Amino acid sequence: MRAVDCPFCDRIAAGEYDEEYDGIVDFEPLNPVTPGHRLVVPKIHVADALEDLAVSAEAMAYAANRAKAVGLSSCNLITSAGTDATQTVFHLHIHIVPRHEGDGLALPWTGQTAAVKS
Repeated sequence: MRAVDCPFCDRIAAGEYDEEYDGIVDFEPLNPVTPGHRLVVPKIHVADALEDLAVSAEAMAYAANRAKAVGLSSCNLITSAGTDATQTVFHLHIHIVPRHEGDGLALPWTGQTAAVKS
């Protein structure tokens, strides 16, 4: 199923991905943050990791297998669910971000303090 106005659905429909296995694809994001940064995306439109747990689990398994297949020993596997969690494209996607000492990439939550809600 394809969603209207979804850049990932458009990219998948156009065949703009590198690998595919069992309905999950991966491709380089428009603005990779480290060399080898990939996005893992289900071909069916699922808004985020909370919408369909089976698809989310399949996508995470694909991401972990892909990271191992390309020989990563350190990486971040990151997904966000919802605007408040910094999600900007509302199609489930998992970032595979290769990491190495001194890569200079600080995660968004580094050094932040918890906000108190009243």
